[in-house]
Amino acid sequence: MPFPPGATPLFAGLGCRRGSPADNLAGLLRRTLQAHDLPLEALAGLASIDLKYDEPGLLQLAAHLDLPLTFFSAAQLAPFATRLSHRSPVAFRHSGCHGVAESCALALAEQVSGQPAQLRVTRIVHDDMTLALAWAPSFGG
Repeated sequence: MPFPPGATPLFAGLGCRRGSPADNLAGLLRRTLQAHDLPLEALAGLASIDLKYDEPGLLQLAAHLDLPLTFFSAAQLAPFATRLSHRSPVAFRHSGCHGVAESCALALAEQVSGQPAQLRVTRIVHDDMTLALAWAPSFGG
């Protein structure tokens, strides 16, 4: 997927229940990008929590988009808890992380850019899926 010249890369954090189909995850991603007038080509990577390392929907989405999929442990995501728009007790009970999508998006943006990241789109919840987009504004563009 060609990356737009001069664009700042976006990093998507995804959370989902087991068995969420790739088509549903792709639809959520597409709708979110369109709603915020962001190009799909600006996506530079996807991330989720390591509990989902074998989740078919996430793996298929990454393959379909030809994007790297990175997994982070709850311990790696913990430092981002104070920067989340929403801290979910339910997510914490299930994963040890207060917000999978936002934490993963921030973690990946900072890992790739080596710079402080910000949420570009805060947590979007649809059915049993969550999505957030992060960027490092001074990186790439």
